[in-house]
Amino acid sequence: MNRFFFIAGCIAALLAVALGAFAAHGLAEMLVVERLEVFRTGVTYQFYHAFALIITALVAYVLPQRWVNISGWLFLGGIVFFSGSLYVLALREWIGFPVDWIGPITPIGGLFFICGWGVLAWAAFPEKQTNNEIGEEG
Repeated sequence: MNRFFFIAGCIAALLAVALGAFAAHGLAEMLVVERLEVFRTGVTYQFYHAFALIITALVAYVLPQRWVNISGWLFLGGIVFFSGSLYVLALREWIGFPVDWIGPITPIGGLFFICGWGVLAWAAFPEKQTNNEIGEEG
């Protein structure tokens, strides 16, 4: 098991619950519906990928570490770039600096999520065995 990704997944899930509660109880009266939905989308994808990080941590026990680790970093980057940028966009009226440049970052985070799932699937493909691993002299 990869403890780093397990802990990161648990922390991401904890924060998703807290941010979801904040959206439901604190932001519902403060944001227009469209911005509240943007915030909730960030929470939803953070939750999905918190579980992806936990799965990655557990899968690291049975699949090649290199590819599993890459997928974990992609999931973590996706949470930061995708969900993080949505939080900033939804709350832009309360942030003290211009955030117009944040919009193009969201798709990068989405690409990280997509690549993370692809790399995790790639990790499950058996690697080519050498003759020595098969038991033949070569």
